Amino acid sequence: MADIVDVITRSRMMSGIKGKNTKPEMLVRKALSSQGFRYRLHRKDLPGAPDIAMPGRKIAIFAHGCFWHMHQGCRLAKMPSTRPEFWRAKLCRNAERDSEAVAALAALGWRVLIVWECSTKSLELQAALPEKLRLWIAGSELLGEISA
Repeated sequence: MADIVDVITRSRMMSGIKGKNTKPEMLVRKALSSQGFRYRLHRKDLPGAPDIAMPGRKIAIFAHGCFWHMHQGCRLAKMPSTRPEFWRAKLCRNAERDSEAVAALAALGWRVLIVWECSTKSLELQAALPEKLRLWIAGSELLGEISA
């Protein structure tokens, strides 16, 4: 199946996708702030450069896009039909890198939370996010996920 746009247009579209300050990340930050939590952004000195770090609590939070990080079972994580071998390799490497970062953070004694993009899609899900974050932060789980 051919792409619906030409190669130049697709390249321009893909280069416009941000890695920092994405909408899901901004929603997580807003939810944390509404609960009174303080945090640091994009700590490059930590494995995986977490989107949000709470150093005093040793908590790292990643706001993952469901497509880019291959959220299993999610409707937003559909494999493209054009150049599937390229995309499978690229997305699998992203997921592998994520696992490595989580393992490295855990080895350093950090708790890690993944907030999936699908958990920020609707107003109802966004309204529930602050409480879900608060409960996970107050808990003791070493690894956690918030998804729709």
